[in-house]
Amino acid sequence: MRVAICLMELHIPGKTSLKAKRQVIKSIVQRLRNQFNVSVSEVGSQQDLWQRADLGMAVVCHNGGGADRIMEKIFTFVEQENSVEIISSRVEIY
Repeated sequence: MRVAICLMELHIPGKTSLKAKRQVIKSIVQRLRNQFNVSVSEVGSQQDLWQRADLGMAVVCHNGGGADRIMEKIFTFVEQENSVEIISSRVEIY
């Protein structure tokens, strides 16, 4: 069994309120959960900033290769999202 965790820092350009930011993040979080069966939540100390968000994700797989593939698909999915940009990310597999 392998567990992959990821911390992804996002920039949300053009948002001028917490409500607008949370609409974008809530949509992304829900679609990640539905499409990849991954645990995901907004984490970190940037929850009150309009244009920044930290997402924490975790997935359990039967091997390390599966965890890598799912994380690659998640990165591709988020990169294709027009409303956010990935600033930084960190992935660890246990």
